[in-house]
Amino acid sequence: MNKMNPAEIVLMRKAGQITRDALNYIETLIRPGISTLELDKCAKKFIIDSGATPSFLGYEGFPASICASPNDMVVHGIPSADIILKEGDIISIDLGVIYKGYNGDAARTFPVGKITSAKQRLIDVTRECFFEGVKNLKVGHRLGEMSHAIQEHAEKNGYSVVRELVGHGIGKKMHEPPNVPNYGKVTDGPLVTENACIAIEPMINMGKRNIWLLEDGWGIVTQDGLPSAHYENTVLITKDGVEILTL
Repeated sequence: MNKMNPAEIVLMRKAGQITRDALNYIETLIRPGISTLELDKCAKKFIIDSGATPSFLGYEGFPASICASPNDMVVHGIPSADIILKEGDIISIDLGVIYKGYNGDAARTFPVGKITSAKQRLIDVTRECFFEGVKNLKVGHRLGEMSHAIQEHAEKNGYSVVRELVGHGIGKKMHEPPNVPNYGKVTDGPLVTENACIAIEPMINMGKRNIWLLEDGWGIVTQDGLPSAHYENTVLITKDGVEILTL
């Protein structure tokens, strides 16, 4: 795992803060009638005005600064003028920034207006999965203890965990080793090391875990058409616990 020095940790904290602030700003804009393209334009301006660069823009050809994934879309939705949010939708916003060469990455699933209690519960449990995982993230222990806790919390609430997509190490690059799955055995994965940064991102489906890749090569949707939620933070692992850099 990518051990950070004190100077790098300072820069990771700043990247995390800008990421968090950008997501909080986007949350204030989400309402019925707004397009996901408008959210993308606003996010890009906010990130640049904050002294950072949108890390998603151009990443492996991705054409936008945020991923905007409504309802049954799990992740990687391309913002579009044609995708207009409506009352009762849920929308996952994933965004990343680069600040002085260091990356922040986080995601939230937001309600659009008034949503059903079933959709709200999915959002809440997905967030809880993250924190159940973090409780089991300890220096010298296997990463699998955290992954297992996420899976266990999702499944005991009647949901399923997407397997094909995982969290990741993060630092000078947005995606670094190790892979950070949201499922598995407590004996899986590398040993957790002090002063490493990882992005933990439960992707939890209301129905079955099976997914499709859309023809655009980016968007990923549930096969059964039921909603999915996403919750992600960049975290720093210390000997005293976990510091959430994007919260």
